[in-house]
Amino acid sequence: MPVTLVLILVLAALWETTLLVSDLIRGRGVTNEPSQLLASGALVWLGNNLAFGLLYWLMDGGGPTARLRLVVPVDLAFTQQLDPDLKPGWRPVFLDYLHLGFTNATAFSPTDVMPLTLRAKYTMLVQATVALALFGLIVARAVNAFT
Repeated sequence: MPVTLVLILVLAALWETTLLVSDLIRGRGVTNEPSQLLASGALVWLGNNLAFGLLYWLMDGGGPTARLRLVVPVDLAFTQQLDPDLKPGWRPVFLDYLHLGFTNATAFSPTDVMPLTLRAKYTMLVQATVALALFGLIVARAVNAFT
């Protein structure tokens, strides 16, 4: 059930991104007013990051409950897991996955968390691509509207 809800949130976030990008391309809706465009873009970006943070949290190693039994990372390797002397017994919590979502959407690549499986890599690829398209179009349109 939680996986279904998170997938619905991710699909809703992707749909909102698609609608905003479509409006940007066609010059409709909030795209004609720079302050509304930036506010809408920030809200869509935030929604994407929250949805993907939840998705990473549920996806990694089979979810939070299954990860309790794991000794080594499965889908995502955090820095603290790669060096056992750094933080003995450390386990990621939801905020670590939320941080992953924000850094992936900002840097468009892994920062301090390495994807280990194809599903982790392609999930990060989708999120980075969506964030790049959103940033590129919103910034270009906002700069154009302000000048």
